[in-house]
Amino acid sequence: MKAYRARHSIQLVVADLVVTEAFYAGILELPVQRPFTSPGAPDHLVLDLGGVAIVFVEEGDVVRTHPVLEHRLGLFPRGTGVTLHFEVEDIEGISDAIQEEDLEILYPLEIKPYGIKEMWCFDPDGYLVVLDEPVKKRKAG
Repeated sequence: MKAYRARHSIQLVVADLVVTEAFYAGILELPVQRPFTSPGAPDHLVLDLGGVAIVFVEEGDVVRTHPVLEHRLGLFPRGTGVTLHFEVEDIEGISDAIQEEDLEILYPLEIKPYGIKEMWCFDPDGYLVVLDEPVKKRKAG
């Protein structure tokens, strides 16, 4: 497993790392890593996007480490105001998997006039996820 060395990171609080990993690595097929942690350090997931990483940490671990945040974490539903955009491959298969898992879809899969297939959904923690895939041009024959 390659160690991540992103210069910048965004940390998102999630309810369950296993569920988060199943969504981002399993369904979306993004390069999510579960790095080894030091004894006593919380487990986390890393989605290295080349210079910027999204780090997923369970809420319970955040509250144990930073109890002052417990009240604030409960003020708003998780995911409010955050949108994550990803270019993916096989968006049709991903759309099917999201529907099979009964995850909330905001805008179903459609082909946009500007040459992409796009869908908007919510991840298991309520973060808005926008997925797109370029439309493959057909060869003239």
